[in-house]
Amino acid sequence: QVQLVESGGGLVQAGGSLRLSCAGSGRTFSRSVMGWFRQAPGKEREFVAAITWSGGSTDYEDSVKGRFTISRDHAKNTVYLQMNSLKPEATAVYYCTAGGYYSRRAASYDYWGQGTQVTVSS
Repeated sequence: QVQLVESGGGLVQAGGSLRLSCAGSGRTFSRSVMGWFRQAPGKEREFVAAITWSGGSTDYEDSVKGRFTISRDHAKNTVYLQMNSLKPEATAVYYCTAGGYYSRRAASYDYWGQGTQVTVSS
């Protein structure tokens, strides 16, 4: 069992930055693939970024490449999503997720946090 708690969301102007954190607990957290997804009102949940258990490989949705960075700190049992040069279309609820498969598919992940709201004003 893995428990995930996100934090760091908020309101930011376009062009600004936010860093989301996801604190994890549970026996298998350190061996889990971690991901970030987002869901905007009226839209399906979509992949944002993923990182392997070792942190050696990362993957990003095309529209965030070069602006978002996913990382993990095993000592703190925390995964981060640094978001720079934010655009209004990034407005969504952001979810942290953990699973055993390195994938862009939401169905590949077993555990989800409660989500944190990110709002980017124009």
